[in-house]
Amino acid sequence: MSTYISNERPQPDKVLTDIVDYVLNYEITNTLAWQTAHYCLLDTLGCGLEALTYPACTKLLGPIVQGTVVPNGAKVPGTQFQLDPVQAAFNIGTIIRWLDFNDTWLAAEWGHPSDNLGGILATADWLSRTAIANGKPALLVKDVLEGMIKAHEIQGVLALENSFNKVGLDHVILVKIASTAVVGKLIGLTRDELINAVSLAFVDGQSLRTYRHSPNTGSRKSWAAGDATSRAVRLALIAKTGEMGYPSVLTAKTWGFYDVSFKGNEFKFQREYGSYVMENILFKISFPAEFHSQTAVEAAMTLHGELKILGRAATEIKKITIRTHEAAIRIIDKKGPLDNPADRDHCIQYMVAVPLIYGRLTAADYEDNIAVDPRIDVLRDKMECIEDPRFTIDYHDPAKRSIANALTIELNDGTILEEVVVEYPIGHQRRRTEGIPELLDKFKINLARKFPEKQQQVILDASLDHDKLSNMQVHEFVDLLVI
Repeated sequence: MSTYISNERPQPDKVLTDIVDYVLNYEITNTLAWQTAHYCLLDTLGCGLEALTYPACTKLLGPIVQGTVVPNGAKVPGTQFQLDPVQAAFNIGTIIRWLDFNDTWLAAEWGHPSDNLGGILATADWLSRTAIANGKPALLVKDVLEGMIKAHEIQGVLALENSFNKVGLDHVILVKIASTAVVGKLIGLTRDELINAVSLAFVDGQSLRTYRHSPNTGSRKSWAAGDATSRAVRLALIAKTGEMGYPSVLTAKTWGFYDVSFKGNEFKFQREYGSYVMENILFKISFPAEFHSQTAVEAAMTLHGELKILGRAATEIKKITIRTHEAAIRIIDKKGPLDNPADRDHCIQYMVAVPLIYGRLTAADYEDNIAVDPRIDVLRDKMECIEDPRFTIDYHDPAKRSIANALTIELNDGTILEEVVVEYPIGHQRRRTEGIPELLDKFKINLARKFPEKQQQVILDASLDHDKLSNMQVHEFVDLLVI
């Protein structure tokens, strides 16, 4: 008895068409989404400027072939590079993610939707410069903000109910999917071409989480998003040539994404695409720390102050109990040696120890000259992480999305300090009013790292007013950020 496989080409998977129809047709009307995208753009670029002070980051930047300059190419903020949009996307994506200090989305899958700005800004800048050179209208920053809102939404909604890390895949797959869809619209793909492009992003090889976890934690986690968003630009451009797509890339029996990479399970969806993710995005404002630890670091800062008032020191601590949520334990509860900054900024014990000792946590505190302080590892060994089921429930609750941590300190003489509980970090929507002024201060500090005072003021005059910035031509805005 013989069997055969049908070679009839199927209709595109609904997941593909839903993404594409959203990108092409959805009109963003929510004022909060537009305003938040504005703040997100500033914060993301500011984080990239800070990363440019780290040689480990800057060594990866520039053209593939040294000295290459692309006429009408995209410029990389804070540098003198002008590159093709694919390599520019890698450069921009790498600098904005390097220090793990910009926005975050936490759900069944977590990630950093601002990573998509690498592909969006590079493509929009290149298109704008090309348009002006050909006597056509340039894109506006509003087009970049729209792209950010939609990329945030695609990445975030896919992440709500679908855990890629549980099957060993890194969350940057969602950056690649979202960036491909939004960049594809920017370059003018038809609906069919855009479906092809998104299918190419799914059929692509996906990054493993190896570089995020012990014993292999390493610096690729800082450029993985740059790699993903640049790959998205490449795939969108390939689709524009008329290259075919793969309509059942997800559902094809045996060979589709679900069977190969998702244990046979289909994606689940909690809500339709809109602007929910941008409205509820989490900003990293106070500390360059993996987001599951943000509230723990804030609690540690409070306890540092209390110890100081009592005239006690971190060396007098006998035990620290960290009451936390399941995701924090799975991702950043880490014992043993920490080999590099990438290892340290994903260890909750390290991120609690530094503020207890020094009363601060900055990006520089992950470097070797601080990590050699023997007090840090002594304190790490005194910490115990315990899951609080309520914290885990509230973490997943769409109405709360808390990221709670609670710290209790016991001193050598038996004194137990009152537990400090922080459920929502300052970058959470529930603390947005408190957080935005600090976010803008952070942006100003980051501008001062790279630009002279006069240029800083020009940038601020152009960028702080939402309407003024939205109506600027993209290339004119980027030119303000060039050294």
